[in-house]
Amino acid sequence: MGKTTAFVTALLMSVTLAMGEPASAAENPLTYTGDDRQQMLVEGARAEGELVFYSAMIVNQALRPISEAFMKKYPFIKLTYWRAESSGIFTKLSAESRAGKVVADVVEGTGVGESVIQAGLAQPYVTPALAEIPRAYHDPNNVWTPTRRSFFGAAYNTKLTPLAEAPKTYEDLLDPRWKARLAWHAGSASGADLFVTNLRKTWGDDHTRDYLQKLADQKVAGLSGSSARGLVDRVIAGEFAFGLNIFAHHPLISQAKGAPTSTVLMDPVASTVGTMIVPKGIRHPHAAMLLVDFILSREGQTILAQAGYFPTHRDVETRADIAPITDALARLKENFISPEDLIKYTTSSEEMLIATIGK
Repeated sequence: MGKTTAFVTALLMSVTLAMGEPASAAENPLTYTGDDRQQMLVEGARAEGELVFYSAMIVNQALRPISEAFMKKYPFIKLTYWRAESSGIFTKLSAESRAGKVVADVVEGTGVGESVIQAGLAQPYVTPALAEIPRAYHDPNNVWTPTRRSFFGAAYNTKLTPLAEAPKTYEDLLDPRWKARLAWHAGSASGADLFVTNLRKTWGDDHTRDYLQKLADQKVAGLSGSSARGLVDRVIAGEFAFGLNIFAHHPLISQAKGAPTSTVLMDPVASTVGTMIVPKGIRHPHAAMLLVDFILSREGQTILAQAGYFPTHRDVETRADIAPITDALARLKENFISPEDLIKYTTSSEEMLIATIGK
């Protein structure tokens, strides 16, 4: 090496050491919080050029609009999405992880988060978008972020039951008039098991067990193999007077279309959140974080609100046809069941349910 070449090399090394490595080379894009975070993510995503998103959101209402708006904002990223129920997403992600070829960069759904966390497939990440989301919905471990809220109530057929006669409390469900007229979705963490978890967190195990033993006399039908939405449809068809622990907004959406149904909220109202997870072993971390930021932003949350989901962003309003749910929460207690609560309680809640009421 000549003296001139050696001098230039030494000079470049000294400049590099003085300036430090670029954030994109030295920092994890999932947890970087420097002032140049956005620039670093954009530059990294531009080099990655693509992104894969697995979600349980409805395609035409939410998943496609989210994807199109994101690619309009970042035209240098090709976003490919795959839609399935949360259980299907977990099965696919698990298979990818076992094969050492994780395809999904971001995973979203209701119920998939706790499964992914339990399996050790998720990694922590940080986003400034959480500043606009109420702290009650934050994950202290930074493994998930909340994309949309869900509230649970009872669906009833307005032709069979006038509002004045509908049960307003959990104790009202014990009235003999409702015997063999109640149903809930069995074998689901958001169905009968969540009903039990909500009561356990509120009343404690002894009170809840006593209540369930009384509820057993009502011969509640446990439906499996169908969705929570399917239970609402059977209530509308008149097969049951009440569908317990359904997504509270589903009857209101059907009601707006002329169906004879509505929702009753009982105190406390159980709530959960759809969660967004970044799997371990992803290929496009910069683009993944841009999508996380976008979905939690005012723009992304407005798209979800227009699609009929309850937004988590504090400044985005709920769509008018389901707003009565959030309005009612002003006078009722919300009992938020976090993914950690679902992990902690679901199995034992199912065991308590089987011991008192049966499968």
